[in-house]
Parts: sequence; structure tokens; C-alpha cells
Amino acid sequence: MADAYTMFLERKRIIDPMTGIENVPDLPSFMFPHQADIVRWALRRGRAAVFAGTGLGKTLMELVWCHEVAKHTGKPALLFAPLAVSHQHEREAGSFGVKARIVAASSDGDDEVDITNYQKLDHFDLSRFGGVALDESSILKSTDGHYRTRLIEECKGIPFRLAATATPAPNDFMELGNHAEFLGIMSYTDMLATFFTHDNGDTQKWRLKGHAETEFWKWMASWAVMLRKPSDLGYSDEGYELPPLHQHQHQVSVAYTPSLETGTLFPMEASTLQERIAARRDTVEDRVALAASITPRDRPFVWWCNLNAESDALAKAISDAVEVRGSDSEADKERKLIDFSEGRIRVLVTKPSICGFGMNWQHCADTGFVGLNDSFEQVYQAIRRFWRFGQTKPVNVHFIAAETEGAIVANLRRKEADADRMAAAMVMHMADLSSQEVRGTVRTIPDYNPTQPVRLPDFVRAA
Repeated sequence: MADAYTMFLERKRIIDPMTGIENVPDLPSFMFPHQADIVRWALRRGRAAVFAGTGLGKTLMELVWCHEVAKHTGKPALLFAPLAVSHQHEREAGSFGVKARIVAASSDGDDEVDITNYQKLDHFDLSRFGGVALDESSILKSTDGHYRTRLIEECKGIPFRLAATATPAPNDFMELGNHAEFLGIMSYTDMLATFFTHDNGDTQKWRLKGHAETEFWKWMASWAVMLRKPSDLGYSDEGYELPPLHQHQHQVSVAYTPSLETGTLFPMEASTLQERIAARRDTVEDRVALAASITPRDRPFVWWCNLNAESDALAKAISDAVEVRGSDSEADKERKLIDFSEGRIRVLVTKPSICGFGMNWQHCADTGFVGLNDSFEQVYQAIRRFWRFGQTKPVNVHFIAAETEGAIVANLRRKEADADRMAAAMVMHMADLSSQEVRGTVRTIPDYNPTQPVRLPDFVRAA
């Protein structure tokens, strides 16, 4: 009875206790202080999230975490990564002295760290692994997505779990809830019920309950650490200064004949999504021509497209460009991305939804969008392939849009400013708490500690 009641109380706890390695061994000396402390904390926790800005060393932290988990459990650790990023991780593991290799199924792995991509999830029996790490864990964003559901269900019994991403959407509390559910901290529905309320009756908009705000950030800091630069947690920023980012907006004029039927003398800006899509389709040729004309001939460049027609036309307009399409096989996509990473391809043409996550392309400092959609996250992630810690050159980003597309670039910049404010708020609320968790050694334990015997009423004793 007492054990059942203790379990009941544990389920009601807001602060999730640490369940990992109590005495973490020494970690590699080549790790930066913030990296080593975060990994130690994640190993002590057992189940943790690392929301760290691009270039802060998430790959190294993931690999070292997997290596230590494999040693501790006697089972291999599995690291999931986006397509083609797995090869990048394998190369980095070799340079760090971590024994790891890419595998396509459970039976292929015999190393301490097995690396695969999310598309091969169906080929794995996750129960045979001592730990599972998710690179670019924003894949958990969708509340009804295939990967999210499978990963949450099949990892429930795995004692060590790590989720790492640079950009948990700061105003998307559902994504934070999905991370908490994957880690076994709390389901996203319980998170919303505990800390949030509907905003004006709209079930898609949630805001923190006024009295719950402090407890929410305390709860977040107990299982997640967020930093955009080392100084957010009190470390030195030396070596982590970003170069300048230059954004260039280009507008394509649209030929227009005044209409007597509509009474319009000038082209009208698109106001709806359908109108913006139509405006993009009508101006593909002009936007592609402008993009080809400003593409440098002496250095790497990546063009990001939104429509297949843009991608096809641009690949033909630039003589040495190579296109990565969604219809390419996984092997072809990986080969092209690796070839660009290693300098065998100079100009890459693709979409943010295909290649905009996970790749480290600091060898390239020039990129552009010949076609845009309204997803700030895709644009942010695509730019961060180049503008990240470790980049030594100023980064130039070109945005090409038709004058009839409306204020899409302005809208993206507004969303960027909103996201920056939200991320800054998250860091501000969590910095001291996270610093105490990561740099300290205090172990959280259950609060319930009964000292008084239970007294039963007379009528119960008589029965």
C-alpha cells in the first residue's frame, strides 16, 4: 500500500527527479566548459533536453553523452539525425575519438554509438539500446506526427533519453510539451492543464497562468537547458563571436496592364496565401533570372526554393549547379549533400524542407532564397547552416520576391523579432535556474518523506 501511494505521489510531482548516473566519470578534456558541464548534467538527469544555439557543440555533446551511456548500461546508444547529417556525425565522432558508425537497422550495430536517420526508424528495435538521442529534436513538433508518436511510445522503457535542438519554437508550447512527453517528464496535455489556459477561448492559443509562471520556468529548468551563447549560463563567450550577417532584399517588378473591369491602375499586393502562391508562380522566370545573375562564380552558394518550378529552372540557369529534390532517393540526397560539404559541388539548389536542418556548412558564406513561404523556422534554420559559431566570414543572404507577393520579407523579419524576444525571455527566466542545475551537483529527490505512523479509526480496527 505504501509503495502504491509513493508511486501515486511521484506521478503528481512537478519537478522530475534525476534518474541517471550519480557519479559521472571524467569527460574529454577537449570539450569547452559549458559542453562538459551540460553533458555531466544530462547524464545525471538520465532524461534531458539541450536547447543550444547553432555552433555551440550539440553534436559533440550528443556523441559524448551516447558514449558514456553505452559504457554505463553495457548496451549501445542510438543517435537519430536528419538525412545526410548522420554522415557528418560519423566524421565528427572519428575526430573526437568516439567509436561510432552509421547503421541501417538494429542488427547492423556493434559499436558503442550507432548513428542512423529518422527515415530508418521502422528498422530498429529500440528496446535493445541503453539510450536514445535525438539530433534536431524539433522533429517532435507535430502532435500527431509519425515520428513523434513512435519515438514517444517505443522509448518509454529506455532509461537514458536526450533531445537536442537549436530552435524549440519559443512561442510553441506544444513543442515543449512534446519534448517533455518524449523524455517521460509529463505529457503535453498534462503540461497544458497544469501551467496554461486558453487564450480568449481559442484552443490553438495558450498562455501561461499568471500564478503558474514561476513554477513553469522552474519545471522547465529541471529537465531542459537553453542557451544561445555560453555566457547565458555564466561561461566565457571567447571563440563564440558570430561574424556579421548581411541581408539583401531584391524585388522583381511585374508587368501590369491597368484593368477597366477591376478599376486598378497598379498591380495589387497579394493578401491571401492563395494569392501569394499565384504571384510566385507567375514570376518564376524573372526571379530565377535575377538569382542566376547575382550568383558568384568563384565561391560556394546555396539557393533555397519554394516551388519545384523554381528549383528546376535555377538548376538549368546556373551551369555548375546541382539540384537536390524531394523525389531523389535517400542515397542520392546524401551523396549530393556530402559532395557539397566536401567541396565537390559549388552551387546547391534545394528547399529548406529537404536540407535546411542539421548540416554544418561554415565553408560557405553566401546563400539566398529565390522563393519564400511564411515559415520563419525554415528560413531561420536554412540561414543557420552558414551563420553559426565557427563561421569565419561575413554571411550574405539574398531574398528575392515579386512586388505582388506582398510584405512577405517584412513578415518574416517581424516573426524573427518576435522569436528573438521570446527566446530572450526564455533564457532570462531559465538562466539562473539552469546555471544552478548544470553547474551544481544538487540531486533532486522526492519530497514525500512520511515520519508519522498512520492512525486508523476505531471502526476500521474493529472490522
